[in-house]
Amino acid sequence: MVKKILLLAVLALALPLAAFASGHVDFSNEGGTLSGSASGLSLSGSALTAVNGLYGGGLITGNDLGTVSFTTGAFLTGNIHDGGTLAAGGTFSIVGNGVNGVPNGVIFSGTFTNATWAPIGSALTNGTQYYSLSGQISGNLGSGFSTTGATIQLTVNIDTHKGYFTGADLGSGDTNVVVPEPGTLSLLGTGLIGLAGLVRRKLNLV
Repeated sequence: MVKKILLLAVLALALPLAAFASGHVDFSNEGGTLSGSASGLSLSGSALTAVNGLYGGGLITGNDLGTVSFTTGAFLTGNIHDGGTLAAGGTFSIVGNGVNGVPNGVIFSGTFTNATWAPIGSALTNGTQYYSLSGQISGNLGSGFSTTGATIQLTVNIDTHKGYFTGADLGSGDTNVVVPEPGTLSLLGTGLIGLAGLVRRKLNLV
């Protein structure tokens, strides 16, 4: 019984090291319709156009590798016209279509932990304005690994003379999420086995 407790203690001390072994996966998207009101913003029909670093792989590009969609929480401050902060919540989804090595199905599913909607620079002389939506997200990769990340989405020009818009085209977006590096986790696993063996040998000598 004492041996089992000591072995578990070694594992408990070593496992938190995995938190320091991380990489990143980057997703790019283009197009789609961004809709909004005081209740928040939502994106539909945006094409996934690039994936970099998924499962330790390299850059994958294509016109339509899947879709990116989201809904945010309601506005806490400000409004659609002037910009403001949005409540946590909503949804954020990246779905692959099985093309060019991208998985077929949900790659990431999560929610916003915070978000900001802001005009970019001053309105153009014709009254049009570019906006950005930036925020932090948390959720799960398709494999079930819990992760966090950040996203930024840029609109094409919006006619601010119309006041509160109900829909606008999205220009482009980029989302980056944290993942464990497979190589580092393999080394960690090997190290844990070695530690466990060392403790067992020492216990056998007692």
